[in-house]
Amino acid sequence: MMLRSCYRCLGRRGGGDGLMWHTDLKPHASGDYSIAVVQANSSLEDQSQVFTSPYATYVGVYDGHGGPEASRFVNRHLFPYLHKFATEQGGLSADVIKKAFHATEEEFCLLVKRALPLQPQIASVGSCCLVGAISNDVLYVANLGDSRAVLGRKVFEDSKSKVAAERLSTDHNVGDEDVRREVEALHPDDSHIVVYTRGVWRIKGIIQVSRSIGDVYLKKPEFYRDPVFQQFGNPIPLKRPAMTAEPSILTRQLRPQDLFLIFASDGLWEQLSDETAVEIVFKNPRAGIAKRLVRAALNEAAKKREMRYNDIKKIEKGIRRHFHDDITVVVIFLDHNKGPSHGRHKHNAIGCINAPTDIYSLSADDEEEVMLHPVP
Repeated sequence: MMLRSCYRCLGRRGGGDGLMWHTDLKPHASGDYSIAVVQANSSLEDQSQVFTSPYATYVGVYDGHGGPEASRFVNRHLFPYLHKFATEQGGLSADVIKKAFHATEEEFCLLVKRALPLQPQIASVGSCCLVGAISNDVLYVANLGDSRAVLGRKVFEDSKSKVAAERLSTDHNVGDEDVRREVEALHPDDSHIVVYTRGVWRIKGIIQVSRSIGDVYLKKPEFYRDPVFQQFGNPIPLKRPAMTAEPSILTRQLRPQDLFLIFASDGLWEQLSDETAVEIVFKNPRAGIAKRLVRAALNEAAKKREMRYNDIKKIEKGIRRHFHDDITVVVIFLDHNKGPSHGRHKHNAIGCINAPTDIYSLSADDEEEVMLHPVP
């Protein structure tokens, strides 16, 4: 049963860092999971959620830009759409996931249209969107933008058990040459569709990601030509949409050597390689592993400024964005071929956890709130 709303439960602040929140370990149908978030922006633009049932596990990581509105919208609407279409079509599939992404995009566009006269900036708000779903030992990974899913897979070298990193998602970022060529091929008559500015490649000199939910003014001519929006921002001459909400989707049968999955916003991957992240998970205890990954990333961010993490965690939100991005990490452990007694409580568990909407304002009462609303 899918839930209309997910509420954070049993999470806590992170060991002296008032802008970190984490849940050390919770059960899902085929293992355990861990989640952690650290806030850097004035408003937390990363949103995330994990839904568990006896039959499926869903993970969502939504990295907003231009403001938190789009990522918060996706956090409320995408999972219910997934449930609706999966129910209508008799189960999860790549087509169900695409329909859920498209429905979420269309509903957000309607919201933007209604809000534009009073909030013209809403047309320039967007969110990356990374979703993982496990059902019947099949994994689906759907992605818009540059959040990333990485698999830790057991391998043997010299008779020793080791771990290999396998990237499961595509980074839709024009910093990648293949993505840049893809965008340029769609705009053969616009030599400035991708521009190198402020040290990176950007679409129209504005944005690095080529796919998202939102960013409506770069997708629909009626928005970027609207006089209200043109008063808010510079009009962008476009002959056709510069971005899309079409997700890339990977489908994979899970195998016994597949150990765990890391879903994270690009705030993590800016600091840690895929290989470093899977090594950390492989070599450390499960409990608190997502928090450990976040701290490893923050240590790397501190080193780049010749600082320590202890110095960074004293910096307030907003200013802290100059040192690192918002970071969200969800680690999903995959336990295979366990006996029926293993995790019997897990297979009966239905639950959903949202990371806090904004960590800075999180209260103790919020942390303990658990309110599950079934979708009719």
